Amino acid sequence: MPDRDRSISLPRRLTSEGVGSLLLTAAVVGSGIMAERLAGGNIAVALLANTGATVAALAALIALLGPVSGAHFNPAVSLIEALRARLAWADAGAYVLVQILGCCAGALLAHLMFAAAVWQPSAHVRTGPAQWLAEAVATFGLLLVVLGHRRAEDAAWMVACWIGAAYWFTASTSFANPAITIARALTDTFSGIRPVDVPAFIAAQLAGALAAWRLARFMFPSANASPRAGNSSPAQADSL
Repeated sequence: MPDRDRSISLPRRLTSEGVGSLLLTAAVVGSGIMAERLAGGNIAVALLANTGATVAALAALIALLGPVSGAHFNPAVSLIEALRARLAWADAGAYVLVQILGCCAGALLAHLMFAAAVWQPSAHVRTGPAQWLAEAVATFGLLLVVLGHRRAEDAAWMVACWIGAAYWFTASTSFANPAITIARALTDTFSGIRPVDVPAFIAAQLAGALAAWRLARFMFPSANASPRAGNSSPAQADSL
């Protein structure tokens, strides 16, 4: 993701993560509702519309908020950044909490915008080895892009392109984000997932993220060097 300004305070960064997570999820869920209503039962057309809206919103939000918080919007990304010593563990925990709350609020906001029932746990079945493998692959590719892109300004289009492609080549339609996965359990619409299916999706996503981190350390050593290698301590590297 785009490098954030390390002088930005934690409250500002958390606000960025919360707002970004809320708007991203509202785009995912809201475009799914709109697509389902307008597609006349054509699932391919609905998925295409859902993909386009998600890709556009994701690219815009990363470009806008990346300089503030890094534009993670995703606990898997924050976890890997903490493992790389690019984000303090306490800050990472706060990022994850805000991301989950923001994503859940985004799902409920989408319901309100479409005059749908605000509370509607999903009944959309998404389970089985193929779905779990798809989530691992989608998240693996996402983290490789996050860890391997060369220039900060490339993050927005590269991440958005990966997610857009993974919508179509993975059986799960590429959730690739534990916070959005939790939020999508709150919507019984096109983009939903049954609450009972959420833990396995998250486990697969984290496995894919960890595998990508290990590979990125080998493939992109200069981009993934720990701040500990320099004169700054981890705390100084993420000073507020």
